[in-house]
Amino acid sequence: MSEASTIRTLDASLSVETNPALAPAGRIQQGLEFLLVGGATLFLYPLLWLLRNVIGLDSAELAVGFLMFHAAHLINDPHFSVTYLLFYKDARRRAFGTAFSTTQRVRYVVAGLIVPLLLGAWLLWALGTGSAHRLGLSIQLMFLLVGWHYVKQGFGVLSVLSARRGVHYSAFERRAFLAHCFTGWAYAWANPASPASEAEEKGVVYLSIPHPIWFERICAVAFALSAIALAATLLRKWQRERRLPPLAPLTGLLVSIWAWSVYSSADPLLLYAIPALHSLQYLYFVWLLSANKARAAERASHFGPPAYQRLLLLAAGALALGWTLFHGLPELLDGARLSAHRRARETLGELGATPYFAALFVFVNIHHYFMDNVIWRRDNPEMRFLRDETATQPGD
Repeated sequence: MSEASTIRTLDASLSVETNPALAPAGRIQQGLEFLLVGGATLFLYPLLWLLRNVIGLDSAELAVGFLMFHAAHLINDPHFSVTYLLFYKDARRRAFGTAFSTTQRVRYVVAGLIVPLLLGAWLLWALGTGSAHRLGLSIQLMFLLVGWHYVKQGFGVLSVLSARRGVHYSAFERRAFLAHCFTGWAYAWANPASPASEAEEKGVVYLSIPHPIWFERICAVAFALSAIALAATLLRKWQRERRLPPLAPLTGLLVSIWAWSVYSSADPLLLYAIPALHSLQYLYFVWLLSANKARAAERASHFGPPAYQRLLLLAAGALALGWTLFHGLPELLDGARLSAHRRARETLGELGATPYFAALFVFVNIHHYFMDNVIWRRDNPEMRFLRDETATQPGD
């Protein structure tokens, strides 16, 4: 491949290297991308430390907790709900047509039909029998899978943004990155070691699964070895190619593993912001995918809505569905249950005052993880919109 053709394959954000006139805009774009995919976490550490020292831990915790609670309406909740809008669009064609490969269609049916049916049946069983134990098991499954989701998204950040910059990794290098991701996930879940104890989530009190000390130590050793192996792999890449992974993709990966998963409690205030930071990382890629798709659709048809209207409609749909899933529907169901118990003068039982909120929260989280595992795969043909801003719609 010639040097000219190589340059043409790089993402537009690298144009500062070849077109000085675009340097300021390119630097701004790169800087914003760095912050959105995880780099903002590095700046929050000193800022939150300063906040604690100026107004005290209690006041700082109240302020940050209040801010993150209300920011969830605009960041966390839409990050879940937009997945439904992306996943179930043209569901029949994707599951039973020829747009996807056979393997991808099977994944689509499993994540889109089988998983929600099984998960919904389990949660309805728990609610119908008033079993905090069964609902607690699903909550713990959510906590187990959230770490997997975080590190897998971090690996996706590395893969996609590196490819947009013309940087690719060998099979061995990918395995080294993935080993660090999965050992980090295991160690984050195993740590700290603890016996079975009473826990509470969204008003549901349940008995947690014990985490033995031997399991924590095995996971810690595996995580340390994977870090050494990854460092050696990066050193070898530098010696062979004289370059390392680009800063933003590598930061997105390492922050997802180290700051948001393994050592998430290192700063008591950052803990409140991690879901929002993860959601911003996710929404950035939704923006890349949806903006490129909208522009492609606009080029393909002179009669459809312009790209910005398609994006505004997606954003409005995500906000409305997010409010429904996390506020409107659970408040309606839990309110009706509370009123029924008051009329009958019955106690609420071991499920507490908001079991429907807990069940919907678990359902959306776990289902989100499975849908993401289908949407953001390399063999999904729509992923070309993440790499190529001039891609066309299927059939064009």
